[in-house]
Amino acid sequence: MTPLRLSVLDRSRTRRGREPGEALRATVRFAREAEALGYHRFWVAEHHSVPGVAGSAPTVLAAAVASATSRIRVGTGGVMLPNHRPLVVAEQFGVLESLFPGRIDMGLGRSVGFTDGIRRALGTGKEAMGGFDEQLAELAEWFGGGGRRFPGVHAFPAEGLRVPLFVLANDAGAEVAARAGAALVVGGMTGGEATAAAIGRYRAAFTPSPWRDEPYVVVAGNVAVADTRDAARRLLVPEAWALAHSRTHGAFPPLRPAEEIEALDMTDRERTFFEDALRGHVHGTEEDVAAALTALVRRTAADEVLITTSSYDTGALLDSYRRLAGIPLPGGTSGT
Repeated sequence: MTPLRLSVLDRSRTRRGREPGEALRATVRFAREAEALGYHRFWVAEHHSVPGVAGSAPTVLAAAVASATSRIRVGTGGVMLPNHRPLVVAEQFGVLESLFPGRIDMGLGRSVGFTDGIRRALGTGKEAMGGFDEQLAELAEWFGGGGRRFPGVHAFPAEGLRVPLFVLANDAGAEVAARAGAALVVGGMTGGEATAAAIGRYRAAFTPSPWRDEPYVVVAGNVAVADTRDAARRLLVPEAWALAHSRTHGAFPPLRPAEEIEALDMTDRERTFFEDALRGHVHGTEEDVAAALTALVRRTAADEVLITTSSYDTGALLDSYRRLAGIPLPGGTSGT
């Protein structure tokens, strides 16, 4: 049995007092480190008008990451398809695959902007999420030889290429990935009943497609590794506070140092959201994390784990990823 595949999703999180460009450059440096550590793939994400996230143009950033690396797979986690025309998405990934053949992943999601203002600026609305299946079907047409609704139009250079498709889904969206014949990316590091059930539905309903012959499951979430459980938990504090702040103030802020957050006089409501945000992750020593991830794979039969952890302390965060890469984990697959 091959070792479990571990991959990275980096959202180019900004840090208080630092320019967004610094976060983007840090993402490229981080990708080099992830490649050297043996991670399987490195993904970037799409967020718009979020003070705490610099990654707004994932295919552009993916090109920079791929240019700075040589072996690791590079992709998106993901491009939000309702925000774009499928033709343009096909063209962008066609360019990436043509420049970096055999290394590009096309991870797509169905989210739209989280406020009315952002959605209006993007020219889309909440109803666009309901057409995700149709958008995926149109995308497949562009890769296959042209959209049937647009005779004579071709998505060069994507036409004829086969870029692995991953669909980001919550528990209720697993069937979308199955119908599309795509790999499934689902959150749920604890491998709870809802996550396991969604994966089961995906595997049962999977339809082979030009994208993929067999089902493939990636479980995504935060993993933090340190000398002690407390030190590992503190790595999760900045992101947990950013989420709690967004729930109570309406804006997702840049990351702050853990020690500042721990010294805050939180309201009861803030404390509730903060504590909730610290739950459901894998953290601890190497032994703790090895046991947790092994149990996760047993419960879900996941083919891969995608690590999404962000923190203010970049040195401690990189040490966590180094420690994680050194943990022997059974499982894995021979698929892409």
